[in-house]
Amino acid sequence: MSAAPAVDAERIEKRFGATVALAGLTFHVDAGELFGFVGPDGGGKTTLFRILATLMLPDGGRARVLGADVVADLWSLRPRIGYMPGRFSLYPDLSVRENLGFFASVFGTTIEHERGRIAPIYSQLEPFADRRAGALSGGMKQKLALCCALVHRPEILFLDEPTTGVDAVSRREFWDLLGELKRGGLTIVVSTPYMDEATRCDRVALIQRGRLLAVDTPARIAASFDRPLLAVHVADRYRALLALRDAPRAQAVYPFGESLRYADSRADVGVDAAAADVRAWLASHGISDARVEPATPTVEDVFIARMGAPAAHEPSAGGSDHR
Repeated sequence: MSAAPAVDAERIEKRFGATVALAGLTFHVDAGELFGFVGPDGGGKTTLFRILATLMLPDGGRARVLGADVVADLWSLRPRIGYMPGRFSLYPDLSVRENLGFFASVFGTTIEHERGRIAPIYSQLEPFADRRAGALSGGMKQKLALCCALVHRPEILFLDEPTTGVDAVSRREFWDLLGELKRGGLTIVVSTPYMDEATRCDRVALIQRGRLLAVDTPARIAASFDRPLLAVHVADRYRALLALRDAPRAQAVYPFGESLRYADSRADVGVDAAAADVRAWLASHGISDARVEPATPTVEDVFIARMGAPAAHEPSAGGSDHR
């Protein structure tokens, strides 16, 4: 018999006036899993995390975290949850040590007693223990916030866009820390607007405007791309971008690194034929230097392709959770 999921959500809904923030989300997170919600700002990630962390009531549906209902059992559930909000919410005038000591005391423990749990992160913060939190760099602020969320030994950790606004090196270090925590058995649910961070998760949910577009492993989501995808290398990228967006068979065209991504609208056409059509179209617009080659789909490509398609968890798709 399989273990109960760490998070089990069924048709979670939330509205703010006429605005639908969450439109019937159904998903589960396995115990010990590093699960990511990937999507742009305004997608509903923060609202969902606040509901799962017992800080906001849903308008419809139900959610259980660690087997407890997030509404009926919120007082017994809160001590078992670690939550790191998207905005830095610690006390900027207190030192690193003072912030961490305060959050430890709230849960009836101390830094010294929990040192083993927070050691991988606190070891990087300890040289700055007397520095005011407001004077830390962006990356160090996030590490301090993570320490404060872990100091009471939670059974599950919710991290809302923990690397937004942080430099690339600090982002990588932060995700390395999450990998260490996962290997220690902690269940981690993280949200991010960065598509490249999806590959660090066991499974991801693509979320857009309060709806789930897909839930699966990053590799399977990338492999689900079902039509020709091309990389177009050309000197005048902007001119080529405008031309390709008018191409009759273009499903999506967008910048991707130093090239353009071209997704064909035809699922029944080979990549070579699609590439020949792109070259001919660009040539007809006076662009003759294009190098067009097959591209390997990524999670970002699938997300862009699915933004205009029916959501995977809407009633029309049967509400499947892909379990």
